[in-house]
Amino acid sequence: MAAQGAKVLATFCCGVFFGAAAYISLVQHPAAIETGSEFAVRFFAPMYRRASIMQASLAIVGSIASIVAYLLGAGRAWLLSAILMGSVVPFTLLVVEPLNDQIKVLDPSAERAVELLMKWGRLHWVRTIISGLSFAVCLVALVRRATKFLA
Repeated sequence: MAAQGAKVLATFCCGVFFGAAAYISLVQHPAAIETGSEFAVRFFAPMYRRASIMQASLAIVGSIASIVAYLLGAGRAWLLSAILMGSVVPFTLLVVEPLNDQIKVLDPSAERAVELLMKWGRLHWVRTIISGLSFAVCLVALVRRATKFLA
C-alpha cells in the first residue's frame, strides 16, 4: 500500500512539474519576449522567484517518492523516474542558475537581453523534456501495473 502511495505522489509531482514547465516553455516565456525585452527582463525575476519554489519542491518530492516506490519493490521504472526528475535539480543549479543571475541584474534595455532570454528559453526546454520523460515513465509504469492487475 505504501508503494502505491509513493507511486501516485511521484506521478503527481512529475506531472505537475511537467505541466508547469511546458506552460512556461510554450506560452509564458515566448509571450513575455513577444511583449519586448524590457518587459521580459523586468518580469523575469518575480516570475522565476515564484516558479522556482514550486518547481524545486515538485522535483525533490517527486524524486524522493519515486525512490521510495522503487525501494518498496515497485520496479526499475521508478528508479529511472527518480533519476530523470532528480537530474533537473543539478541541471538548474549548475547550468540555468548562472544565466538566471545574469538576467535578474540585466539592464532591461541592454542589447543582449533578447539573446540571454532566448538562451534561457532553450535551457528551460531541457527541463521540460526531462520532466516530460519522467512523467511518461511514471504513467507507463502505472498503466503496466494496472493492466497486470486487471488481467
